Amino acid sequence: MTHYMTGLVVREAGVAAELVELRLPEIGPGQVRVRVRAAGVCHSDLSMVNGTLRPPHPLILGHEAAGEVVEVGEHVTRAAVGDHVVLNWQPACRTCWFCEHGEPWLCSTSHGVAALSNGITLDDAPVHVTLGVGAFAEQVVVPENAVIPVPSELGFDLAALLGCAVLTGTGAVRNTARVAPGESVVVIGLGGVGLSVVTAARAAGAAQVIAVDVTEAKKGLAEAAGATDFVVSSDNLSKDIRARTDRRGADHAIECVGRAATIRAAWRATRSGGQVTVVGMGAADDMVQLSALDIFSSARTLRASVYGQADTDLEIPALARDVLDGRLRLDHLITDRIGLAEVPGAFDRMSRGEGARSVAIL
Repeated sequence: MTHYMTGLVVREAGVAAELVELRLPEIGPGQVRVRVRAAGVCHSDLSMVNGTLRPPHPLILGHEAAGEVVEVGEHVTRAAVGDHVVLNWQPACRTCWFCEHGEPWLCSTSHGVAALSNGITLDDAPVHVTLGVGAFAEQVVVPENAVIPVPSELGFDLAALLGCAVLTGTGAVRNTARVAPGESVVVIGLGGVGLSVVTAARAAGAAQVIAVDVTEAKKGLAEAAGATDFVVSSDNLSKDIRARTDRRGADHAIECVGRAATIRAAWRATRSGGQVTVVGMGAADDMVQLSALDIFSSARTLRASVYGQADTDLEIPALARDVLDGRLRLDHLITDRIGLAEVPGAFDRMSRGEGARSVAIL
């Protein structure tokens, strides 16, 4: 039986995304078909539209999503028809060197920027899917390790956020930076990920969480997420941060933008011996320059946090329970609930630094 659906596709670089009809393949052994119910508009998707990343085309956008399983292939054991699931764009194989050494977020078999592996076609030609998912579509076909069941009581809109923004931000605080009670944290960039960092840092017991963005309009969102301070970014950012941290700088700076300029700003805003955690995914040709003397004398640590350094199979269900139990509040992260056709407009708002997360409801 042939399945058709509508999806948001970029046909070539520099051309606006459009809704088109796509053909899905029959599912094979170990595969799952999911009816997408909600998909978040993430900065990584924007990066594939604006040229920061250069994926192959045509490309179905979207990767942060939740939905309902509508069909399973032979030998599938982790999901059944009717299950509510979060889609995992970096599923672990559990057999490569990284997985066997406790780093499933670096799995060597996971999809890169785009993949052709699921057999979806456009005009009878193969079409790539963003991060192996392509979630701005009515349905997706993914391997079973790319679906994570969550309780049906959890709304699809909130569940979608667990698949990228919330897991990434929370993991950066808990797993990478390991923020301790009483410490100070600077968060640069207040999209869905950055606001999740703010919330997680406060939950970790940080005494001071200084939220930074380019626009004063983010102040209310920052405060709702739990920020103790808000600073509009400028050339004097490091001075502004030091003025709020007894002239030392923050214990942690967590960068959620993915630009060389903001990574350097995070470095300068951190105290000697502090830690800079880079969460934002930037361009390959955007080079970060730090002096050899500064690296040595400041004794700071610079590291990345890929997908929150999380074991998704364990941490996404745990986050879902936290939401249902009231320990983790996510409502403030969603500033727009939109239709699939409105996603390009959400990209425009994101480019202007407006709002937190737009979520497409399908």
